[in-house]
Amino acid sequence: MTYDILAFDPDSVTDANFPAWWEAQSSWSESHSYDDVSVATPALRAFYNELVSTFPPMNGPDSPTNEEIEEDPDLEDRLTDYSIGTAVIYAAFAWSQDSKARPLFTSLAAKHGVAVALVSDGDEILRPPTTQ
Repeated sequence: MTYDILAFDPDSVTDANFPAWWEAQSSWSESHSYDDVSVATPALRAFYNELVSTFPPMNGPDSPTNEEIEEDPDLEDRLTDYSIGTAVIYAAFAWSQDSKARPLFTSLAAKHGVAVALVSDGDEILRPPTTQ
């Protein structure tokens, strides 16, 4: 079981249209690799690059090596499954990490001006202060 949360470009969808937008996004039909942050908006890239210093991806080019995992016994528990689109970054954290992941995720989202949908918490949407 995972604790799921996503960051998204706040200009890409209204709260009212979010369910349909998310359904389309989660079909993962964009024509690129979903572990490549270079396809995301600049704000989402900055958000991701800071987040992965604490919660590195379990797959893809930014994932730690086996040696790094062996050197840091807590690292394996923090590995996170990310799916990255042009306007969204979806993260599936180990459930044991929810109390650390949610506050870091939401604070970094606010810092970088991206919106958040708390998928595992009933799809509550948090928007950056400057976005209506």
